[in-house]
Amino acid sequence: MKNIAVLGSTGSIGTQTLEVVEEQENQFKVSVLTANNNAELLIEQALKFEPKAVVICNEAKYQLVKNALAHTDIEILAGNEALNEVVCRNDVDIVLTALVGFSGLLPTIEAIKAKKTIALANKETLVVAGSIITKLAKENNVKIYPVDSEHSAIFQCLVGEENNPIEKIILTASGGPFRGKDIEFLQNATKAQALKHPNWEMGAKITIDSASLMNKGLEVIEAKWLFDLRNEQIEVIVHPQSIIHSLVQFEDGSMKAQLGLPDMKLPIQYALAYPKRLQNNYPRFSFLDYPNLTFEAPNTENFKCLTLAFEAMKLGGNMPCILNAANEIAVANFLKEKIKFLQIAKHVEFCMHNTPFVAEPTIDDLVKTDAFVRDLHIN
Repeated sequence: MKNIAVLGSTGSIGTQTLEVVEEQENQFKVSVLTANNNAELLIEQALKFEPKAVVICNEAKYQLVKNALAHTDIEILAGNEALNEVVCRNDVDIVLTALVGFSGLLPTIEAIKAKKTIALANKETLVVAGSIITKLAKENNVKIYPVDSEHSAIFQCLVGEENNPIEKIILTASGGPFRGKDIEFLQNATKAQALKHPNWEMGAKITIDSASLMNKGLEVIEAKWLFDLRNEQIEVIVHPQSIIHSLVQFEDGSMKAQLGLPDMKLPIQYALAYPKRLQNNYPRFSFLDYPNLTFEAPNTENFKCLTLAFEAMKLGGNMPCILNAANEIAVANFLKEKIKFLQIAKHVEFCMHNTPFVAEPTIDDLVKTDAFVRDLHIN
């Protein structure tokens, strides 16, 4: 029985993780649940899964959670410091980080220092601080298992291939809701249109990132650190059906791919149970249902966020941190309908050009960079 801390339990990945835990109740036990703002759902989850502790990061909602769970033995905590503390507890074996954005960085660092296995759904942690995180994980002999479907696919393709050098990896992208759309359409694209992903059910922020292809850009940077790759070893191809989740090409030219229906519960389960593959009742893929699997190059002229991500990866230092912070603010403003869709990339590029560059940043440098960009951003 593995004890799980689910950071961000009320979001899309968090709720699906709890579905996996419920379906595999003989394998996993929830020890910690955390939420940023959704106190009502956190209370509902706590009553159902009976963790040892819950954290509500919005301290204004502490009393609401405390009152609702007063009749239980659950410990109620609030604030980001509590988040950093609970991941270190002895009754936690695996920390699944499903927090959104930069907020996932510091608790992941604390969990690694406490030698907890990491199931990583927060790609921004490696985007922002890949060099620091991978070094820290090696020093503490901590395993980081990817939860993103694309990185899970690469990870699965590499099992048993430890001594066989990679020539390149190919990350697949669905293309999002705006695949094939021209500039005229994108200039007036609405929030409602951007949130209609054709294949996946995800949170609002990641769905907008998918529409802009920034999500794939962030995944490119994450893959570099997860799999110890050179920049030129990473490619992106658009695969609208989202059946092939990603591929690895080895030095002899052979390729391996991981396939399946688009369902995040499978990579979540694989990360939690690794190296076991647990039986489940998820829908099965049939080639007869998908007689045509198609591929195309990403349109980097219309979707500049992907190009900006490759540039940030090439520059290194704190540039991916700048990219990430700028994108977080731009997406938030798009969701509030303060800016238009194409302005997301423009705002990111502006921040990349107007934030001090640090070639070898410390964690403090990255925290300062993140704050600087959020102050710099044009609202």
